Amino acid sequence: MSSTEKNLLDPGFELTLRPMRYPDFYERYRDAIKNTWTVEEVDLHSDVADLAKLTPGEQHMIGRLVAFFATGDSIVANNLVLTLYKHINSPEARLYLSRQLFEEAVHVQFYLTLLDTYLPDPADRAAAFDAVENIPSIREKAEFCFKWINEVEKLDSLQTQADRRRFLLNLICFAACIEGLFFYGAFAYVYWFRSRGLLHGLATGTNWVFRDETMHMSFAFEVVDTVRKEEPELFDDQLQQEVTDMLREAVEAELQFGRDLCGEGLPGMNTDSMRQYLECVADQRLQRLGFAPVYGSENPFSFMELQGVQELTNFFERRPSAYQVAVEGTVDLDEDF
Repeated sequence: MSSTEKNLLDPGFELTLRPMRYPDFYERYRDAIKNTWTVEEVDLHSDVADLAKLTPGEQHMIGRLVAFFATGDSIVANNLVLTLYKHINSPEARLYLSRQLFEEAVHVQFYLTLLDTYLPDPADRAAAFDAVENIPSIREKAEFCFKWINEVEKLDSLQTQADRRRFLLNLICFAACIEGLFFYGAFAYVYWFRSRGLLHGLATGTNWVFRDETMHMSFAFEVVDTVRKEEPELFDDQLQQEVTDMLREAVEAELQFGRDLCGEGLPGMNTDSMRQYLECVADQRLQRLGFAPVYGSENPFSFMELQGVQELTNFFERRPSAYQVAVEGTVDLDEDF
């Protein structure tokens, strides 16, 4: 590497797109543009009738889910602005992060619409919007997120290996634990309802969110791969142990949320099966990062893959007739679920 070339995490604010040092990040930005969707395309009318059919336990689950959704993507968006955009020194990557920030805004709008549709009582909506303060199981997950934001928020630049390690842990936390585990746990509940023929609008919008989140994770893991190539000394046994401990903590936080949602258990959905699913997903994230899996659990939810394939197929079928945006590309469902 010449003295004028920089690594991805070197301090600075590169502006020149030519010559392009990281063309894969630019292609990811272009692929994300092809995936444009709007909240107005999601039809929630049938969901209102379905909500009236739910048992009190199922209604509790839905209320908790939309409360988490309403805050989760806002936390992710804040970290994009405060941390990732600030320290990933590549104009191609910042193009993608700008697009991701737009997608997070669409997700927040979708969840806002869900809250307004699902919770007609103003007091219930107010409590859901303030879930981080009012709902202990959501507060625990939020505190997990804030801990990793606070680790790097005050860093002006990544001057030392210790700084870069702290940044990597933040990036891995948001990709593998928050977008890759917390959201995937929530998706499982949505698809459980969908497998029973309920809440089709919620499932449709969730599948489009799922596709976005899959791309967000893939981008973040590509950043990790790039740093690993440029600065392999950062990826030592200590980092592996810290990431493994982080994922274990995330699994427990998400399982606590599952206990809140499931109570004593619902037909086909309980905390035992959710633990198995979360452990399976955590192992997948560790393996993608090049680390050893720790749980050895298998996915107990066959409806996850089946519903994802069905809805993504419908996505591709309906898009060209509705918009002049070409949708291309594939999602590797086996890897991500």
